[in-house]
Amino acid sequence: MTCYETLFVVKPTLTEEEIAAQIAKVKDVLAKEGAELVGTNDMGMRKLAYQVEKHNRGYYTVLFYKAEGATIQELERNLKINEDIIKFLTVKYTKNKEIAQFDKLVAEANKGTTETKAPEAEATEA
Repeated sequence: MTCYETLFVVKPTLTEEEIAAQIAKVKDVLAKEGAELVGTNDMGMRKLAYQVEKHNRGYYTVLFYKAEGATIQELERNLKINEDIIKFLTVKYTKNKEIAQFDKLVAEANKGTTETKAPEAEATEA
């Protein structure tokens, strides 16, 4: 299986629940196609470099996964027909240096999710 990274931008006009549902849809496509999701980096709402579909901002999410080539075709097909996704980019990691960088990015993404979830768990307990 090859290592991939997919970044996609969700419309900023959606509510938090709708954004979470869009991210879940993308993850479901990966799961159905047999991809192994190894990391997720929710970058949050950010300013776009240029206006896309009359939007200046968007909700950025990066998924790190291992999959076969046919999975990418199905994932990108779903991203293209989804009207709530305004941009996406898939990067393939094949060389040893690239795979080392992929592992580093996955470790950072996983570290970031555990750090952000810990304070929320403490807040709900109190």
